[in-house]
Amino acid sequence: MSDPTRKNDLKLLSIIIPARDEEGCIASTVEHLHLELTLQKVPHEIVVVDDGSSDATWKILAELSAKIPELAPTQNTGLHGFGRAIIWGLNNSKGDAVVIMMADESDDQRDVVKYWRLLNEGWDCVFGSRFVKGGGTIDYPAFKLFVNRCANFFIKVIFHIPLNDTTNAFKAYRREVIDGCRPLIAPHFNLTVELPLKAIVRGFTWTTMPITWKNRRTGEAKLKIKEMGSRYFFICCYVWLEKYFSRGDYRKKQP
Repeated sequence: MSDPTRKNDLKLLSIIIPARDEEGCIASTVEHLHLELTLQKVPHEIVVVDDGSSDATWKILAELSAKIPELAPTQNTGLHGFGRAIIWGLNNSKGDAVVIMMADESDDQRDVVKYWRLLNEGWDCVFGSRFVKGGGTIDYPAFKLFVNRCANFFIKVIFHIPLNDTTNAFKAYRREVIDGCRPLIAPHFNLTVELPLKAIVRGFTWTTMPITWKNRRTGEAKLKIKEMGSRYFFICCYVWLEKYFSRGDYRKKQP
């Protein structure tokens, strides 16, 4: 259940967007997101992390930041990787609430507003699902969809949770959850599993909501299924061991 004593206590939403070679879509992603949040009066900053792009992504971001004060682009000068870019963005953001979002406009900016409102009801985390009533996908490749459903069913079973879209990156957290889930160790897309599972295992409150997803129209998908299988499995095992063998050492301390 949500905590009514914490309602409307959030001051700033940071949207973390890792981007690598996204010159074809990053401008529209930022502009549409900023417009929606402004219209809905959501105080925000958009932290786009250029993760070693070789195209014009950084140039486009620099030009946009001159027109959109809420845009705070940053370059990951360390080792690259999807998870590392997100961690870089988390470390270089100011909000007391965070949404992680893709750069290719596959996530619906209107869902960001819904995340913000649910966090303001008192939830520590809000996890979107494309596979509940009201959610959906557009142009999801059939093989990737099959692998996705198998992976999420596996996670659902071994952790005994009702969440059916754990692997999706598009989720929302209070800042205290991010800090309470450190250290974050996943360098690649497996961070999308590490964060929500750690939040659940460590006792933070959470709820789900339906979200929509559409396949990218420009650029190349960065997730490579063949490379990620063992990495997802490693993170699941890592958090599963914490759940059953850490004796609650990392759990959120209840007031």
